Amino acid sequence: MTDNKKDSRLKKVDSILITLDNPGEKSLTYNDLTDFYNLKVDFRNFIDVVKVDHREFRKQKIDILAHTAIVFTSRHAVDHFFKICEEMRVEIPIDMKYFCITEQTANYLQKYITIRKRKIFSGNKTAADLEPFFLKHKNEKYLFPCSNIRNDSVPNIMKKNGISLTEAIMYETGPADLSDLTEVFYDIICFFSPSGVNSLVHNFPEWKQNNTRLAAFGPTTAKAIKDLGFILDIEAPLPNAPSMVGALELYIKKANNL
Repeated sequence: MTDNKKDSRLKKVDSILITLDNPGEKSLTYNDLTDFYNLKVDFRNFIDVVKVDHREFRKQKIDILAHTAIVFTSRHAVDHFFKICEEMRVEIPIDMKYFCITEQTANYLQKYITIRKRKIFSGNKTAADLEPFFLKHKNEKYLFPCSNIRNDSVPNIMKKNGISLTEAIMYETGPADLSDLTEVFYDIICFFSPSGVNSLVHNFPEWKQNNTRLAAFGPTTAKAIKDLGFILDIEAPLPNAPSMVGALELYIKKANNL
C-alpha cells in the first residue's frame, strides 16, 4: 500500500474490536487504551474451539501412554488433553515430561498436575525456543496435542532433527457465530490468527472493508488478510511495538493527532 493510500485511510479512531476473549483484569494494556485515549474497546472471540469426542479420538489409534513427553502450545491443548485422558481413564505417569511454548502455558498445567513433582520445560514465545530442549531430549517419544488447524512450527522442528512426534488432534477450531455483530461497526478490528480472519468472511461473505482498519498480529495473520483482498493497516509485532497494544497506540496517536 502506498504512503498516499495509507494517509487517506488515517482517520480518527473511536472504537476497536479485539477478536479474542476478554482477559479481564489481565488486559490492563487494553484498558489503558480505553482510559488514555477515550476509546471503546470490545472483545469478541471469532473462533470456537471444541473438544474432539473421546470416541472420535480413539479412531486416530494413538496410544497416549506409548509416549514419554508432551508438547503444549496453548491452554486449549492442555485443557483438551487432560479432559480426553480423563474420559478415556488414562492416568498420566509422574515421569512424563512436558514441553510448553511459554511459561504461562507451563504454569497453567497446575490446574491438572502438581508442577513441583514433574519435569517441565518452557520457552518464551515460539516453538523455536523449545528446540534446544528437544535436542537435549532427542530420544523421547513426543505427543503433540493440537487442533485440526495448527501451525507447522513444532512438526517442522521435529522432522528437521529426526525426533519422534505423534500429532494428536484433540480439539477442533472453527468460526464462531457472529450474527449479533451484523449491524455493529468498529473503526479497527484486530486479528490474531488466520482462523479469525476466515471467520469474518464465513459469517459475513458480503462484508466490505470500506473505512474499517484491519490489524494483524504475526505474518501468517497478515498474509491471510492480504490474500482475501483486504487492506492491512496495522501490523504487529514491530521493532518499536512488539505487542498489538503497542502497534495500536502508535496508530491511534497518528490518526487522532495526539
